[in-house]
Amino acid sequence: MNVLVVTYLPGGVISNTKKLADHAIGVLRRKNVKIEQLDLTRDVPDLFSPERLGVYYERNYGGKKVSPDKTALMSKMDRMTAQLKGADMLVLAYPMHNFSIPATVKAWLDSVMLKGETWDFSPTGYVGLFKGKKALVLSTSGGVYEGDLTFLEHSASLAKVDLGFMGFEAEVVVGAGINKFPDKVEAILAEAKAKISELLNKWIP
Repeated sequence: MNVLVVTYLPGGVISNTKKLADHAIGVLRRKNVKIEQLDLTRDVPDLFSPERLGVYYERNYGGKKVSPDKTALMSKMDRMTAQLKGADMLVLAYPMHNFSIPATVKAWLDSVMLKGETWDFSPTGYVGLFKGKKALVLSTSGGVYEGDLTFLEHSASLAKVDLGFMGFEAEVVVGAGINKFPDKVEAILAEAKAKISELLNKWIP
């Protein structure tokens, strides 16, 4: 089994999300799996420029063969998409930024959500091409966005929607309330780590 671990951890060694990602990697290393890592702080995804978007529509929607120069414009998106397609399982880790997914992580999702590669049309509508694959989203947030504050939560919910659109069965573990409850940080992280272990041990006996 090949597990792709995609991280965006700009806080480095002081990142609470890194503690969750490191815990997940530790669990995976005790199993018979291959771990491939993509650090989005170092390998920053491309954005859709007008030229790149034109190539994408010409190639992926129009079914046309494009020139090497045009293909080169899509090279990083194609590489990241191929990397995801080669994985049997995904672990995606990032902190909530301003109630949502960090821009770099959203750029990665935009890079790999390519028609004909990770999703497509079917006679009944959209179809994700990763059916049967699992994804684990790990995150932390300063506040707790539940109940009356649910309307502020656009991070874990968006990740689950995007991954589900590509066919993944996605689960989300969030260490919530890091800033709201500074005296309970270790307990919050411990609870999240326990959930991570439970899911990974269930998915990979």
